Amino acid sequence: MQKSALSCNVQVSEPTSFCRISLHWTFSARFPLIHKVPALFCYQMPMAEEDANPPASSPHRSGHRARLRNRIFAGQGAGLHDHELVEYLLVLAIPRRDTKALAKKLIEEFGGFSGVLVADADALANFPGMGETSVAALKIVQLAALHLISAPVREQPVLASWQALLDYLRADMAHLAHERVRVLHLDSKNRLIRDELVSEGSVDQAAIYTREVIKRALALGSAAIILVHNHPSGDSTPSRQDIAITKDICDAARTLGIAVHDHIIIGKNGHMSFRSKGLI
Repeated sequence: MQKSALSCNVQVSEPTSFCRISLHWTFSARFPLIHKVPALFCYQMPMAEEDANPPASSPHRSGHRARLRNRIFAGQGAGLHDHELVEYLLVLAIPRRDTKALAKKLIEEFGGFSGVLVADADALANFPGMGETSVAALKIVQLAALHLISAPVREQPVLASWQALLDYLRADMAHLAHERVRVLHLDSKNRLIRDELVSEGSVDQAAIYTREVIKRALALGSAAIILVHNHPSGDSTPSRQDIAITKDICDAARTLGIAVHDHIIIGKNGHMSFRSKGLI
């Protein structure tokens, strides 16, 4: 029986992965079948974000990071600039790259440390030099901060922790580039039942419908609600539409025994309470 062998390489390449398969094809004169025997299979896992075009190791960069780390431990990071905070967060995600220049560009693009943390994840991912890992490093800090700030709101009656509520809302909404409407649902003891996002809109408006707000309050068994939305312009002064929709919701809620404690407008420069202004 005569045999002949033919080696065939099949290569598949992607931007972040590499795969090569080698097969020996054996032909048999007696049997018209083709036998395929895998000879080699190699697969290299996709490179991590920090491994793409890794720069050469820099003693200067290592020394800079050590000094930055020491400043974090000394005095609890007092005196660290905004870009240094972002820089060190990025170091944790992409340790083999110089992140100082990238941090400064992010601060400039998004208007400060808070602006970077609350920026839309897609906007961050599309920024040159950023990727999924580095975006996640920034967003987890934002989520952790909000969780910490919101603890008193979640654990105590809302009206007894009013300043904590305002701090939480400002941290979450003051730097948003689009308008967001949310409703806080409270039980009869003013404890938070649900913090719900009602709608997200453009830079100057988001839809809110009286019927939907009341319907949801009834479904949750809310004894009271607090309306909240932000003004991306930074000015927390209510518009005529804000005042009108608030009145409609208050009137509808009153007939069903649901209290509207307040409507809070969040802006970069502060907040505005409808109740404190006598609008409720």
